[in-house]
Amino acid sequence: MNMDQVINKANILIEALPYIQKLNKKTIVVKYGGNAMKSEELKHSVMQDITLLKFVGANPIVVHGGGPDISAALKTYNIESEFINGLRVTDEDTVRIAQQVLVGKTNKEIVSKISDVGGKAVGFSGIDGRLLQCEKHYTEVDGVKTDIGFVGDVVKVNDKLIKHMTEDEYIPVIAPIGIDKNGQSYNINADAVASAVAKAMKAEKLIYLTDIDGVHDENDNVIFEISKEEALSRIDDGSISGGMIPKVKSCIEAIDNGVSRVHIIDGRVPHCILLEIFTDAGIGTMLKP
Repeated sequence: MNMDQVINKANILIEALPYIQKLNKKTIVVKYGGNAMKSEELKHSVMQDITLLKFVGANPIVVHGGGPDISAALKTYNIESEFINGLRVTDEDTVRIAQQVLVGKTNKEIVSKISDVGGKAVGFSGIDGRLLQCEKHYTEVDGVKTDIGFVGDVVKVNDKLIKHMTEDEYIPVIAPIGIDKNGQSYNINADAVASAVAKAMKAEKLIYLTDIDGVHDENDNVIFEISKEEALSRIDDGSISGGMIPKVKSCIEAIDNGVSRVHIIDGRVPHCILLEIFTDAGIGTMLKP
């Protein structure tokens, strides 16, 4: 390594310094999912980013999805996956399998990988300590209120449990399975869970790792900053569609409830979290009030 390369590394650290200072003791909620969960190299990269956040003084919280794992498990039982407005239709068998996969497999793998890079993580589902209290979600199809099964909306987050973990040097890792007042388990959209946790924790940042490089304009260019009003307009005109709709709506809800900034970034880029929040340019779309 020559001197120019060494100096360049030093300049990168100096560029990150004001962002590190600003995020000291601040909560950052990371929604982890999509293709970032498929590659071992990307998994390792994301876990390094999250662990580094903890070591530089921030309080990261991970909310994970696991859609591909659930779909693969359902396929082994010859159960078709069906989605309406980006949400999985969930009958009794599906919610049981989703719980087994998200809590028993995906959650524990993430906890283990954070441990592998030197972090301390504790895994939860929304059932543990009634962390995610929910009620049945209904979606709208052609103007008609539609029941899509055991899919939940978060109505309360047990933030005391999360705060206890973050103050005790741990990184909470949360699986998006919730529970209603009758003890029924529900599959919850992980984007919505991340938004609910970010609101409850008054997070400085909410970061969504996705399979695209951000929200695009009509010329298919990434919009690096977008306001709530423009995002709603793009949902209305159809330029934001499919699975991106619940994601962007979750972003807006978080902003409306005190989260300072929400980021939609490409989880397929190595060290995407660090590139987005510790560099001047960033790499994805930031939603702001």
